Amino acid sequence: MKYLLQDLKVRINDKIYIKDPESSALGKRIIEHSILMIQEIGFESFTFKKLGEKIGSNESSIYRYFENKHMLLLYLTCWYWGWIEYQLVFETNSIPDPEDKLRQTIEIITRSIKEDSSFSHINEILLNKIVINEYSKSYLTKEVDKENKEGYFAIYKRLATRIRDMIIEVNNKYPYPASLASTVIEGALHQHFLRDHFSSLTDCNEKVTPSKFFTDLVFDSIKK
Repeated sequence: MKYLLQDLKVRINDKIYIKDPESSALGKRIIEHSILMIQEIGFESFTFKKLGEKIGSNESSIYRYFENKHMLLLYLTCWYWGWIEYQLVFETNSIPDPEDKLRQTIEIITRSIKEDSSFSHINEILLNKIVINEYSKSYLTKEVDKENKEGYFAIYKRLATRIRDMIIEVNNKYPYPASLASTVIEGALHQHFLRDHFSSLTDCNEKVTPSKFFTDLVFDSIKK
């Protein structure tokens, strides 16, 4: 998969950005250092002015790529879900058994992230931490319905649909496949967050992974 992904370009809705950051060295530096900075200081404290100072560029040059930091966060989270989707497709494509395919999918969605050397300007480990801590801020806004209609969350929704379809393939009589699919995605983020910050609220730890919990949850639910 490593070599297959080397030429991969995650396609983001072009309404999210003004200029494609993948199209220039400056754009890639914006993405690279925004990930580093958001992880370091948090999304609330992050500003384009601080980012400009960090990369040695005018604040105005960043606005040529993104209208505001909300759109930048949407870009980063869309890229992350697109990257996860590609892993899911490549790692499950040759698995014929529906149950085995679903088990591997749950593993991919819920596992701890390792850095992918195919993208030198994106630290996937740090981006994963940003998604865990900040993803809900991309959609818990007054503009969510408008942005949804514009297709800003299409990759995320497509990923959930893939999982839903796999659940149906295992048990087409299970009445809540979409709810269960979205629970796995959102719940995985939440369990990683609880493990890191509120350990008394989760059974996930160094020995019990979110993958084990959600595999148990999903198959217990659909096998009843």
